[in-house]
Amino acid sequence: MFTRALRDFLLLLTGVLLIASALDLFLVPNRIAAGGVSGIATILFHLFGLPVGASILALNIPLFIWGFLRLGLRIGLRSILGTVLLSVSVDALAPFLPVPTADAFLASLYGGVLAGLGLGLVFRAKGTTGGTDLAAAALRSYVGINIGQLLFFVDGAVVLAAGFAFRSPELAMYALITIFIAAWLVDVVQEGFSYTKAFLIISEKHAEIARVILTELNRGATLWKGTGAFTGADRTMLLAVVSRIEVTRLKEVINRVDPRAFVVLADVHEVLGEGFKEFRG
Repeated sequence: MFTRALRDFLLLLTGVLLIASALDLFLVPNRIAAGGVSGIATILFHLFGLPVGASILALNIPLFIWGFLRLGLRIGLRSILGTVLLSVSVDALAPFLPVPTADAFLASLYGGVLAGLGLGLVFRAKGTTGGTDLAAAALRSYVGINIGQLLFFVDGAVVLAAGFAFRSPELAMYALITIFIAAWLVDVVQEGFSYTKAFLIISEKHAEIARVILTELNRGATLWKGTGAFTGADRTMLLAVVSRIEVTRLKEVINRVDPRAFVVLADVHEVLGEGFKEFRG
């Protein structure tokens, strides 16, 4: 238990330091306000000279209070810890981190990479850094729109505000690049790269295909019953998960056994269990 708590804390700390580095190295110096509370803090820094970390903390306090009062949220210690650590880290690291580029495109690209990796680690540690996700959750109780859409609108409003504040539509466009890259990398850190493929196979020769998968590819397969919506006929479907290098081989197997088989091929981001990764929580 202690080991897992320590691991989660180290993940949280590493993630926070990556996010703080993204802000200090790339985003804040280049006026890229990539949504969220940090984006608002970036605007305040350039307009009024307010410290970014202190602004992040000051903006998060009413959001936490609003979320608690409106939704009765049990605000976890890790969320509070993540928010405080980020606020302190941004201001503490800023004097020591040089600005490596004044190119807004490079800044949006590398800032998005660092921020996305950092957020992914924070989420894996079951923490947050506060921010607009709390605002979106509270707003949802008023308007009934799902949180994903509200986050898009809230972050979009911050980006638009930055475009007007800095009088530069281009900076708003660069901020969108950062948001998309960060969002993608959060998913990668959470789910992993798509290194496996799932085959859903519908064939009259499902038993033979399953036997070949077991013997030639040394992979498992699962059979279950289904019913055709048009014909009403009972069918047996086969599910198999293979690595990328085995995709072509399995296609050849299916074509050899039953060229008329119906096959759905899908990306799988993470597979836990025998023959793949061990589950570690």
